[in-house]
Amino acid sequence: MDIEFSLALPRDAIGIPMVRRVLGDAMRSLNVSETCIADMLLAVSEACSNAVRHGGPANRYEVTAAIGSDHCDVRVADNGSGVPSMPRQFPPPDTENGRGLLIMRSVVDEISFGITPGRGTTVHLRKLLDRDEEAQARPRELAAV
Repeated sequence: MDIEFSLALPRDAIGIPMVRRVLGDAMRSLNVSETCIADMLLAVSEACSNAVRHGGPANRYEVTAAIGSDHCDVRVADNGSGVPSMPRQFPPPDTENGRGLLIMRSVVDEISFGITPGRGTTVHLRKLLDRDEEAQARPRELAAV
């Protein structure tokens, strides 16, 4: 089973937990391992934080996700000016910002950026999925209606 969804969110940090919840629940429903889910949620949180912080003049950003049999793709799109380049090392400890891109790169299998001057930035994150074999063996509980 594949799951796809798209969320349009206000450029406010309040939407980030919602993205984490929807993505995490979708991945759990497909018996993805908790380690794999945690990695993807960390990367997506960082990408969303960047969209909130640097998303340009628009008051919204968009998150789209596609979870397939072997990978999860998430795109976070905003209207900001984009990232100039991928840093090669973590900034000094006394620096307030600048770790998000390196964190994302360290927990996903692929990261790329689509930057269109004057139109925004899209961060594409891809993670190969590990399955939780024990969860697959357990019968699913039906939600109360």
